[in-house]
Amino acid sequence: MKRFFLFLLLFTLCTGSAVFAADKAEKHKSCNCGMGKDVSAAGNVESPRSCKQCGMDRVAFAHGRMMIAYADGTTAGTCSLNCAAVEMKNNKEKKVKELKVADYATKKLIDARAAFWVLGGSKSGIMTEMPKWAFTGKADAEKFVKENGGRITDFDEALNLALKENE
Repeated sequence: MKRFFLFLLLFTLCTGSAVFAADKAEKHKSCNCGMGKDVSAAGNVESPRSCKQCGMDRVAFAHGRMMIAYADGTTAGTCSLNCAAVEMKNNKEKKVKELKVADYATKKLIDARAAFWVLGGSKSGIMTEMPKWAFTGKADAEKFVKENGGRITDFDEALNLALKENE
């Protein structure tokens, strides 16, 4: 948990705000915080705009965002698998009906359980020391690994790692 708050503090210092606006992305193109990412391919990112767990802008982090739909009809939008893990851990009594994650390459939401996940690599993760990225196709995941390092795995391993990081 200390790592989470340290990351949030460092990220806040880098961006100058705890809640991010997409129009601030231009000034962050050269830093490694993720705010300079082009999110135009994301189209309209579904509500909510801010991550339920940490408040980060889900448009700026469209490439790693998640949506959780519970059986009771409620939903939760997060910026990352790590925040989704915290959300589900805090709501153990709720049954998860659907779990979507953004495809890293297209930023479109896909089934998180069917995705090819890449752990590690040189691209900085969102709310984690160990990056976790999802891909629709294995070929895209393999290309990412070839260019950035890391290794391909499944959803269960990625989620378990996120849960351990948030103990």
